[in-house]
Amino acid sequence: MGELLAREGYRAEVCTDLRALAARVAGEGGEAVGLILATQEALELGFDALARALRLQPEWSDIPIMVLAARRTGRDDAIVGLRHRLPETVTNVMILERPLGAESLVSSIASSMRARQKQFEMRDRLRDLTASREALAASERELRLVTDSLPVLIAFVDRELVYRFANRAYEDWFGRGAGSVIGHTIPDILGPGQFATRREAVTQALAGEPVRLETRLAMPGRTDRLAEIRYLPRRDAAGRVDGFHIFVLDVTAQKRMETELREAAAMLEARVAERTEALSAEMTRREGAEEALRQSQKMEAIGQLTGGIAHDFNNMLAGVIGSLDLMRRRIETGDTQALERYRTNAMQAAQRAATLTARLLAFGRRQSLDLKALDLNTVVREMEELLRRTLGENIAIRTVLGPEPLVARTDVSQLENSLLNLAINARDAMPEGGRLTITARRAGPEEAGAALRAGPFAVLEVADTGSGMSPETLAKAFEPFFTTKPLGQGTGLGLSQIYGFARQSGGHVAIESREGKGTTIRLLLPAEPGDVASEAAAAPGEAPAGQGETVLVVEDEGLVRMLIVDVLADLGYQPIEAVDAAMALPILESAARIDLLVTDVGLPGMNGRQLAEVARRLRPELKILFVTGYAESASVRGAFLGENMDLIAKPFEYEALGAKVREMILGGPAA
Repeated sequence: MGELLAREGYRAEVCTDLRALAARVAGEGGEAVGLILATQEALELGFDALARALRLQPEWSDIPIMVLAARRTGRDDAIVGLRHRLPETVTNVMILERPLGAESLVSSIASSMRARQKQFEMRDRLRDLTASREALAASERELRLVTDSLPVLIAFVDRELVYRFANRAYEDWFGRGAGSVIGHTIPDILGPGQFATRREAVTQALAGEPVRLETRLAMPGRTDRLAEIRYLPRRDAAGRVDGFHIFVLDVTAQKRMETELREAAAMLEARVAERTEALSAEMTRREGAEEALRQSQKMEAIGQLTGGIAHDFNNMLAGVIGSLDLMRRRIETGDTQALERYRTNAMQAAQRAATLTARLLAFGRRQSLDLKALDLNTVVREMEELLRRTLGENIAIRTVLGPEPLVARTDVSQLENSLLNLAINARDAMPEGGRLTITARRAGPEEAGAALRAGPFAVLEVADTGSGMSPETLAKAFEPFFTTKPLGQGTGLGLSQIYGFARQSGGHVAIESREGKGTTIRLLLPAEPGDVASEAAAAPGEAPAGQGETVLVVEDEGLVRMLIVDVLADLGYQPIEAVDAAMALPILESAARIDLLVTDVGLPGMNGRQLAEVARRLRPELKILFVTGYAESASVRGAFLGENMDLIAKPFEYEALGAKVREMILGGPAA
């Protein structure tokens, strides 16, 4: 029979007697037994053990029992006897008479196994249901634990306002446990008076609108609490509001703290106002004292400047006046041999005065700069011989220059003057001799960050091994009129002039110094990637003569105008004089020939640049030469000059004016 069942796909276990069968049913995995197939004879011995094992089966389990009975025994008698001995829970019994065909046996077994399979499916559903109930119970216990631990009233009421859930906080607030709240209505718990104040909010919540309100809750036997109440509607699966959740938070301490903070803020604001008023009064007093101090320092600086300039200008004027007086005396006596020497002395003194004026303009950043692309390496090489002669043999000069051009945009004359000034200052700081190092290089990111504009910078660095500066002197090094020289021996404009020149060029100056260790000054200038400017230097000698061209001269200073007109006349030009723009305009509007306009920048009324604009509208091809001794608008030539325009600074020499006029008439400078 075991082979038959195996062929049909069943796994059969053979027990030798009912005791072994009972142990199998009662043991581990007994629930998985699908069918008991036994002979009538086998049920005679040990049936009580099987009955006990069957009683231990779960409620859902009713193992089918199939008995193969002998034909000599009545079927009904066998069933009655068998049922009498089985437990009441065992009802699935089938008795088959022997002999029985294999096909009938297999069919009966299949029918019983299908019924048993349904029991297994019921078992699985019962187990899932039990697990769900246990999980729900655990979730409810956890929810209860969380809500009971919060200092907030948490509840749920249905549409009839009956509490269906309440946490333990109700006992703390109202002296009633959650059990005595659930099943009661809101009016029961709060009382009719307090419920009346919430009736509108309850109506809104049942209509599906979240509600938030603040009110006082009367606490039995305790101080009232200020509470923040929220009603959050809940909807069922159909979307209908079936009640609302209640959350009540005690905000009494919070509101009290807010009130205290507002009072403290008001008190602090009052104190700040009082302190501000006191500080304002103190600042006014200090500003008055600082203004008086600044005025005192200004007067001291002016005194320093006056002494230095008076000393220098008196020396220069003495050279000019003395030389001119001697020239007069020699001319009167007919002695002309010494005239050239006196003329040279007078010119040198006048040039020194022009240099001092240029330094004043550079300090004020009002000089006229001719910014061009220059190779700093070339500038240093060309000045090296002059510096060696100026500094003397006891100063060793070392230059550190790169193999490639280091191009910077600046004014070559001002750059050379600055380098010479720095070298002379270094010489004065090394009276016993020392070493001067001049370096040309590109600026690092930190150095370039101190300049006025973004972009790459080139550095011209001058370092000496001299006495250095104290921190107090270093802090004032760039201040105007500051000098460590005795009164009357310096104007205090040396470093100030260099600082003004660098700033006007779009660069910066940095200084490092330590007493006994020397000084390093770095001049930062805007770097350019292009080539250096190429200019053919005018050859020294006599000014080129004109060929009768007409030059309109506009200058308000009579002496200067006379000199310019005389120079142009001597050179073969036809000068026309005008005092100001008002006198010049009719001439420009006329049909008169004008080959060049020479005008002062600082004219009264309409200035020279404005006159040039009007002249260009009248005569678009007219060439214009500006003359200036001081003009803020002409401080940077590239921004001031237009096409076929140029500028010459006062004071100028006879040859320089003649060369510039001839250059303009023949073609003019490149725009």
